[in-house]
Amino acid sequence: MKKKFLDLAKQPLANSFLHNIKKKNLKREYFYNLSVSFDKKNHQVSLTKHVNPKMQYTNLYAHRASQSQTMRKFFQDIALKLQRKFKPKLSMEIGSNDGVFLKNFNKKNIIAVEPCINLAKITKLQGYKTYSKFWTKKLAKNIVKSHQKLDLIFSANTLSHIPNLKETFDAISISLSKDGILVIEDPYIGTVIKSNSYDQFYDEHVYVFSLLSISKTVSLSNLRLFDSEPITTHGGSMRYYICKVESKYKPTKRLNYFINKELKQKLNKFSTYQNFSQRVKKSKKDLIKLLTSLKKKKKKIIVYGATYKSTTILNYCNLGSKYFDYAIDTTPNKQGKFTPGKHIPIISPQKGFNDSVDYAFLGAWNFKKEIFKKEINFIKRGGKFITHVPKVRII
Repeated sequence: MKKKFLDLAKQPLANSFLHNIKKKNLKREYFYNLSVSFDKKNHQVSLTKHVNPKMQYTNLYAHRASQSQTMRKFFQDIALKLQRKFKPKLSMEIGSNDGVFLKNFNKKNIIAVEPCINLAKITKLQGYKTYSKFWTKKLAKNIVKSHQKLDLIFSANTLSHIPNLKETFDAISISLSKDGILVIEDPYIGTVIKSNSYDQFYDEHVYVFSLLSISKTVSLSNLRLFDSEPITTHGGSMRYYICKVESKYKPTKRLNYFINKELKQKLNKFSTYQNFSQRVKKSKKDLIKLLTSLKKKKKKIIVYGATYKSTTILNYCNLGSKYFDYAIDTTPNKQGKFTPGKHIPIISPQKGFNDSVDYAFLGAWNFKKEIFKKEINFIKRGGKFITHVPKVRII
């Protein structure tokens, strides 16, 4: 039974960067009600109502994982680690984006699944066998028939985007060899609660998993969780190791440790999420108060990173050009456009991150270390960053 605990107001699609803000375009901009619920039966945290994936994952999809140095290194490390540890003969990635993970494999030994046509074209041109389709049981059967059963399936920040988890994991169960493994990683609800990072909720993040919820969900598809490890990506994620019920892999001590930790954190209790909701409301008030006081002092404030997460913050807190002069982002196909919903102009860091900037709000707070290292001159001259995680403050 689902119970709503958080209302984040009307939101646009996080990936809907407008080319211009003429009335004609603004009238067509799609908004939906973003609220989050907790299911007492399976402990799953999810959007109360999801958006149609065909509206989200189009040939205009903007995110490119390989454009972050941090993510390139991260995916290289995990790709090599999985190959050394499990020695898969044939692997597959669900949600392969621009090939940042794939490129660490022999092209003959890995398959890509990517529904966004513009991204699928990239990996096809790189020489990888790519299926430009949504992940379903029908596709799984076709892949097994055309190739063979898979020893490794990897998926980062993708399975939590798919509304029908039963279909998703049934398809994975069809695809895996007897001792094949599924490795997924997604933003972790334990970290979201602890860090008050409510911006992890947006249209693409249909679910924010816990070990408790994943364990219950995969058990319905003849799969089981046998290991887990926390990782730092996206502000705090969890990596889940999953196999078939009859597989040789035994549950690890590490898995038991983190499950017990979740129970102590009360991630299986609705009251935990109610308390989180109150902290989110306070965060909104504190952020508006801080930005208002800085604007009264005539300070120039920009958004650093026109991220999907920042879409939630800007629209929930109603923060537009009254507070921010513009947003900067390194992604070329976001530059020259406008942020979803609030329509803040996006420009390149080379053009916009100059000596006139007093404060930069961290839309990409999860890349804080990389940003601080890169922007050392801004910090040395007295420039300051603003964040809302874990609480609103000036850094």
